[in-house]
Amino acid sequence: MSHPVDSFGFLKAQLAEMEKQADAIRAQIIALGTGAHEGDVFRATVSIADRESVCWKSVAEKLNPSYQLIAAHTSRKEVTTVRIVARVA
Repeated sequence: MSHPVDSFGFLKAQLAEMEKQADAIRAQIIALGTGAHEGDVFRATVSIADRESVCWKSVAEKLNPSYQLIAAHTSRKEVTTVRIVARVA
């Protein structure tokens, strides 16, 4: 049995390849145009909409809030990250 680090690395590599394939197929579905598209098992719906987003950093800079105000509205939580890369032989 392989080391968990290697198992995780191989799995992440497979996922990356599958994501690349999924992106290519998604582009093919988008090229079909808006509306519903029927497969043998699945159905895809393509829609186009406008999305608005607010740049809160710019808003905050314009309002010039105090560090105390920022600290009062800042939350923190512990996050665990696992980063995996191929070893250099």
